[in-house]
Amino acid sequence: MRHSDVREEGASAQADGDIPGAGAGAPGTVPRPRGGSRSARRAGGARPPRRGRRRVLRWVSSVLSLLILGTAAAGYLYYRHLNGSIQTDALNLGENKLGGSKPNAFGQTPLNILLIGSDARNDAENQALGGATDTFDGPPLADVQMLLHLSADRSNMSVVSMPRDTMLMMPKCTEPGGKVHPASKGLVQTNESIQRGGPGCTVAAWSELTKIPIDHFMMIDFKGVVRMADAIGGVPVCVEQNVHSRTRDGKGSGLKLPKGTSVIQGETALQWLRTRYGFEDGTDIGRTHAQHQYMNSMAREFRKNAKLSNPVKLNSLAQAAIEAMVVDTGLNKIDKLFDLSMELKKVPPGRITMTTMPWIYSTKPGLDGRVEPKPGEAEDLFRMVREDIALDGQGAASATPGAPASPSAPAQQQPTTAPTAAATAAPPARIAVSVRNSTGGKDGTEAKVKGRASEVAALLTGKGFTKVVADSQTGAEDTSVIRYATDAQAADAAAVATALGLPAGSVQKSDQVAGIVVFVGKDWRSGGTPTPPPPAPTKAPDSAHALNGDNDQACMPIQPGFTW
Repeated sequence: MRHSDVREEGASAQADGDIPGAGAGAPGTVPRPRGGSRSARRAGGARPPRRGRRRVLRWVSSVLSLLILGTAAAGYLYYRHLNGSIQTDALNLGENKLGGSKPNAFGQTPLNILLIGSDARNDAENQALGGATDTFDGPPLADVQMLLHLSADRSNMSVVSMPRDTMLMMPKCTEPGGKVHPASKGLVQTNESIQRGGPGCTVAAWSELTKIPIDHFMMIDFKGVVRMADAIGGVPVCVEQNVHSRTRDGKGSGLKLPKGTSVIQGETALQWLRTRYGFEDGTDIGRTHAQHQYMNSMAREFRKNAKLSNPVKLNSLAQAAIEAMVVDTGLNKIDKLFDLSMELKKVPPGRITMTTMPWIYSTKPGLDGRVEPKPGEAEDLFRMVREDIALDGQGAASATPGAPASPSAPAQQQPTTAPTAAATAAPPARIAVSVRNSTGGKDGTEAKVKGRASEVAALLTGKGFTKVVADSQTGAEDTSVIRYATDAQAADAAAVATALGLPAGSVQKSDQVAGIVVFVGKDWRSGGTPTPPPPAPTKAPDSAHALNGDNDQACMPIQPGFTW
């Protein structure tokens, strides 16, 4: 959001300048003395007031210099003010850090940004916006979680929402001050991740689930939503019937809108984003769909309002955005946020696809109404993001008009083997490795292949890894993975992956192992290499409830009993 309040005013200077008190003549000119030739005037006639003219020019130059310096100083002070207003937090508090997104074969790099909406009520302004009073000053919840994926070629953008009622295993998270939140022993609701050290643990939970490298996060609270909606001048939304989100026992957001389209801002915008009772079936899924409609509409409004030709509007948007957000330390400067906004702006609304992670209701005891990622289809969606495949099914933009479309990230379409670590890894004969049989998979629908750990251990022995044992412990993995305990073992683990032909993403740090452990997954039930995965989908599954960014006709269905 780099900007300037300075407009260049193209005033053409007159040749001789406009000097007060110069006498009669055309405005902006210096009259010549009457009579006599130029040579006569040189000989003794009247001379033009060159000294005065030079004084005036010096005066004008001085004034212009002061104006330029003053404006620059003001701009610099404002720039420093905005930079000083940026709130930051650690990007990833987990141990399994995938690093940033990698460039594709054309040198283009995708971007993955986790958008987090916090329900923090730790100050008067947020508390005044409502919510249960028993949550005031308590730990926040990450009630909105959306992963924004900007394609490597900047032709398309995908957004994947995770319902706040999703149950996940939480990774170990360590706060910058050293406080450790151990990995969960059971399922935890995803919106509680932020309580395990901050937004960096929400990022870690997403990385653990999706295996998608997350480059940045942006977090906004209640008051931030209100400020942004006010700064943009309102966001159009639509409901199929009159709606009032209020139950008999006083629950609900309080949203009250007439049938059709309304332009909402301020507290009403916040109510829209928080509404659960009143939309669709009254679950968190309906709220997610309403948030998608709002986000698409807001993106269209940003394009209308965030123009350099409207500096006042641009200033208010920039100020509101800076004050509303907490970002990771990689976005700690105005110019970085500006550069990011320019990258996002390259995508036309028609190539923005909003989706919801495919889900199923949990059947586990005590988790009624909660959801879990839908086997198969959720992973398909995550894989499309990992491999930079557009969710709208249109593929990537052509490099030149009329040319056939090329894949956004061809380098990622096939598994990439782990980088050779010969320069830093120990010789194979000195690397201790355990191999566990995890061929039954996570769903447990197939029996483990007997003797599989010994077979893979023998493969490693044949490649010079003489300190290999087939572990009596087993596991349950859909895809084969190598885990290691300490940073000192990272290069050795990568060398093991290279020897087995496993992809780089299969190497993970974990506090659940004591050394280097190969988990032979369901994808490697026989043979010398894992079974390659099937081709990636070319379009988001229907269960992802995709909404296109150009769709300005979207309208929320209303839950029976919540009309007026």
